[in-house]
Order: sequence, then structure tokens, then C-alpha cells
Amino acid sequence: MNFLLKLLPADKRSLLELALRITASLDTQAERKVVADYGVEMLKDGKVSVGEWAKFGSKLGILKGKH
Repeated sequence: MNFLLKLLPADKRSLLELALRITASLDTQAERKVVADYGVEMLKDGKVSVGEWAKFGSKLGILKGKH
């Protein structure tokens, strides 16, 4: 896949790498699908509210406290 990434323009490659790193912390394909589906849905209107960002972060496990 690294070979294919090099064929992309730098800005698109950076965005894809960011998405891959963000979702790397998710354990299952089902978790990744839920996050991706929600991310696409939240961006449909071109605006993201604070609540939507919070929900997105929660789905990624970012907002969980230390155990």
C-alpha cells in the first residue's frame, strides 16, 4: 500500500495517513466501520458541531478516562 500512497498528491496522502492513524487504535473492522460511517455522516452538511466532534471522539475512544 505504501507504493500506492506515493502516487497520491501530498495533501491527499497526508489526509489518508491521518485517517489510518486515527482508526489504527480501533480493534475491529466493525468499530472502524462505525467510526467511518459516523464521520461521513457528520460531514455531510459541511459543518461539524461541538457535540458531533465529542461524539466522534467518543467513538474513537479519545474521550475515555484513564483506568
